[in-house]
Amino acid sequence: MTNQTAAANDTELQASAKLPASARVVVIGGGAVGCSVLYHLAEMGWTDCVLLEKNELTSGSTWHAAGNCPNFVGSWTMMKMQSYSTELYRKLGDLVDYPMNYHVTGAIRLAHSRQRMEEFRHVQAMGRHMGVEFEEMSNSDMQAIYPFLETHDLYGGQFDPLDGDIDPAQLTQALAKGARDLGAKVIRFCPVTAVEWNGDEWKITTPNGEIRAEYVVNAAGYRAGELGKMFGRDVPCVSLAHQYLITEPIAELTARDEKLPLLRDPDSSYYLRQEKDGLLLGPYEKNCRAHWLSSDDPMPDDFSFQLYNDDLERLEWYIEDACARVPILGTAGITRVVNGPIPYTPDGLPLLGPMPGVPNAFEACVFTFGIVQAGGAGKLLAEIIIEGEAESDSWAVDPRRFTDHVDTAYTAAKAVETYSHEYAMHFPQIQWPAGRKSKCSPLYDRLVAAGAEFGSYGGWERADWFPANESDRRPADSYDRQHWFDAVGDECRHVASHAGILELTGFSRFHVTGDGADAWLTKQITGNMPRIGRIGLAYFASPKGKILTEMTVTRLAENDFLLMTGAGAYWHDRDLLMANLPADGLVTINDVTRNLATLLVTGPKAPAILADMTGQSMMHDDFAWLSHRKIDLAGCQVNVIRVSFAGEAGFEIHCQMDDVVAVYDAVMAAGASHQLRPFGMLALDSMRLEKGYRSWKSDLTSDYTMFESGLGRWVNFNKDDFVGRAALQAEKQTGSQREFVTLTLDDPDDGAPFGEAVYLSNVSIDGADAGLVVSAGYGHRVGASIAMAVVDREALAKAKDISVHVLGRKRRATVVEGHVLYDPENAKMKV
Repeated sequence: MTNQTAAANDTELQASAKLPASARVVVIGGGAVGCSVLYHLAEMGWTDCVLLEKNELTSGSTWHAAGNCPNFVGSWTMMKMQSYSTELYRKLGDLVDYPMNYHVTGAIRLAHSRQRMEEFRHVQAMGRHMGVEFEEMSNSDMQAIYPFLETHDLYGGQFDPLDGDIDPAQLTQALAKGARDLGAKVIRFCPVTAVEWNGDEWKITTPNGEIRAEYVVNAAGYRAGELGKMFGRDVPCVSLAHQYLITEPIAELTARDEKLPLLRDPDSSYYLRQEKDGLLLGPYEKNCRAHWLSSDDPMPDDFSFQLYNDDLERLEWYIEDACARVPILGTAGITRVVNGPIPYTPDGLPLLGPMPGVPNAFEACVFTFGIVQAGGAGKLLAEIIIEGEAESDSWAVDPRRFTDHVDTAYTAAKAVETYSHEYAMHFPQIQWPAGRKSKCSPLYDRLVAAGAEFGSYGGWERADWFPANESDRRPADSYDRQHWFDAVGDECRHVASHAGILELTGFSRFHVTGDGADAWLTKQITGNMPRIGRIGLAYFASPKGKILTEMTVTRLAENDFLLMTGAGAYWHDRDLLMANLPADGLVTINDVTRNLATLLVTGPKAPAILADMTGQSMMHDDFAWLSHRKIDLAGCQVNVIRVSFAGEAGFEIHCQMDDVVAVYDAVMAAGASHQLRPFGMLALDSMRLEKGYRSWKSDLTSDYTMFESGLGRWVNFNKDDFVGRAALQAEKQTGSQREFVTLTLDDPDDGAPFGEAVYLSNVSIDGADAGLVVSAGYGHRVGASIAMAVVDREALAKAKDISVHVLGRKRRATVVEGHVLYDPENAKMKV
């Protein structure tokens, strides 16, 4: 922010500088994101809110940000956030009566290959569904609006007419003014020195006195980790040095009447835009640098309005490549280099939502692209604080997506990797190597010896697949059919014909006991609790009837339950349970996640394998589906559940972590004569799709209600009460607007080779967008491409033609009646 801008606002800001005794919400951090949170809280009616800033507004990463505002992003959540921001910014100046320097120039994104263009087409379909119209461009199209561009080696490009750049300081001041005009307060030069929770409210200490608040928001940017420690929270945040350079005026640009569109070359990893009559070049280089991680490079007490020293040697290749692409860039000297801290989480997405394990505290921090995301972030967090849930699913940015394996070393390794892949293509199932082996079970070495290739699930290493050839040991590298397709298909078919074993260690597990445990859990879930000796699925809904989570409940006794949920849901589901725990202390919850391991033994020969080990009949008549029993295996007490996510006869074996190697070795020995083989998670995902089984935060998200997700049979209105009952009752009476469907897909209309990537693609009914694919893949046992989707119910009822757009190509679709393609009668599971 310029000194003139600061001075112009001093009078009004100082008028509200006295620290009040209390506020409903205190937002800590005065960058673009913090001011947006304050503005949106006030706009939604919560005006008794205060923002505290350590220095001056924008003094962190906001002041030196380039200010680019793209709509393009591969995540549905982030596109929704960014498109809201760009729409808000176009009218914000008028809304709050503040001058805005916002240039909507449009932006060209270059494609060097067919695969890059297919990525563009995928995002274009996403954008169309939410009203953002991207346009595919030929080389001549691009040169027509960007005459200085060399296109001879390009495949084509894409245009976003609503992209552009904004002055970050003006944006922040406009949001702050809008919040103040509505009654909120902004207090500068007021650092927070301590926080304390007294059971009902937060006491926040500053040099200016104390303020008490019902809710607190950490919006401290790259200082979020420092603030987080006051809450007992290790925030996964690393500051990376991002550089951009600005040139002298260029005669060809001075002669133009209008600004050039912003240019992005993702294959070369940089953005280039016109800045006044010069050019601004910002690369995301491979050899980036993290700061403030060691005693030799400590974070300063104050880095307000400061930069790192220039380090242009890191950018030499990118500068040369950009000069070859836009030759006029090489004709001008450099007038300024900006090298400032940008905060990164391990996956490059921000932390926006409840602070893990901390009551009434939220995070809105670690924004890598904070300027373009600020508007949408403020809206989303205001909804969560005021209404208890956001309008749409926000798991992609939920702070609880990172759990106990994420420390500073992990965060630094992943952040550097993510920065260097900022423009990389995110092929289906791709997993990059940094920070891996964070959580390994005692079986890890056994699976390595068996030839497994691993994936990370909530930080836990699990076998993904077992390559037949060493040359296949490489990550995903295409949108076409992946190199593991045949091997995974062989695993699926072997399980269906014989038997397979898969380690599923890493499930999040909570032991719930105490008088009243049954009554309490019954009120938390939409359906019924299982009987003693049985297991069942339990769904937790929000007050609006949307899906929060799915858990497997094993009932051990009248008031004794083991709740099991996904590895990635660990902190999310822990907080969900603890936040609603009865205050009388009669119900207790013990986290036993690290104590237990799981093996899945499944296939038609699975009952015989366990019968050989135990001397007991394991057939369905003697050991019923969805029941459990304690058994001695290899001298170890285990709990065996008759269930299989693969849709075959099968058993989950739950044992102590220290016993899993002995149990695994014993099962493998007993299974040798039954052709038992290990298989991986990719095969399991294929098989669960064939059975119509849902996966959390893939098919089961808070974007949709229980009924919209096709889970009405898990809603019991005969209970006195449960969370979400009123909303679901109303929906049942009026009818759902959307419907969950399972589809099989034909080959593409153009007949060209094609893979199975169907991630959040549009479903078209009679030529109009009518829904989204939420999960998809290839069913090897049934030989079909499968997609699960949520579509407009009225359109579906009238449908004559259904298709799915995948990476820009149309595939005809057929609705699967009953959702199940493989063994719809469940006969194979009940042998």
